[in-house]
Amino acid sequence: MNYRHSFHAGNFADLVKHALVLWLLGRRQADGPVAVIDSHAGAGLYDLTGDAARSREAEAGVARLMAAADRPPLIEALAAEVARLNPQGGAGLYPGSPLLIAGRLRPGDRYVGFEMNPPVLALLEQALAPFAEAVGMGGDGYAQAPGWAARAPGALVLIDPPFERPDDYLRAAETGAAIARADPRATVAVWTPLKDLETFDGFLRRLDRAGVKRALVAEARLRPLANPMKMNGCAMVVLNPPAGAAAAASEICGWVAGQLGDPGARAEVWMTGDAA
Repeated sequence: MNYRHSFHAGNFADLVKHALVLWLLGRRQADGPVAVIDSHAGAGLYDLTGDAARSREAEAGVARLMAAADRPPLIEALAAEVARLNPQGGAGLYPGSPLLIAGRLRPGDRYVGFEMNPPVLALLEQALAPFAEAVGMGGDGYAQAPGWAARAPGALVLIDPPFERPDDYLRAAETGAAIARADPRATVAVWTPLKDLETFDGFLRRLDRAGVKRALVAEARLRPLANPMKMNGCAMVVLNPPAGAAAAASEICGWVAGQLGDPGARAEVWMTGDAA
């Protein structure tokens, strides 16, 4: 399964990911300066009349978000960021994680995002140019993130690969586990698509084998996990989750599943290692 950021920008999975990232950032900032490391940053800003218009996923995601009434606080926080980019209304532009994070950095905070595709890296650098505390860098984020995290104790690390490579699940698990093991103060959030239970369970087993015995799993299942060729939902797996993360994830995943999913859609938020 290929998950190019530009093709899927503004879909339901972005809403889950970005609303939770905003909450995690605010939670970490409450404890002092924070360094954010983004292993697969993408372009930072997306024109939804481009690639995303062909997939029409934004119509079922951010467009419905902006039209919804009575949004809960953590969903409203993301909607406010989208509205700031679109002062004339609607959702023609959508912010990726780099822009969302950079816009909330304070003096003393830091963001570094990695991108391997040179044309996309150029777009990332352009999007981050107004923000002195944020930088985009070329390179393999899997390889780079652990070293940067080691130099920034207590970092917030986002691992959000495009799942274009057959080893993405393995490398995401191993990179996240290495960072979380080395620094229990670091929070690592790994985004994954949900296609079928076997693939996702395999990812969680890889985390366990890599030494992560407990992690917060936040799932938004929009459809039954029956077709391995289709993204039926998404999950954020948070290693070393801060206090309050489960409640935040429940609010976000519950709204997305309830408002955007098929009949029978549901959210599941749970800890690995808990007794059944």
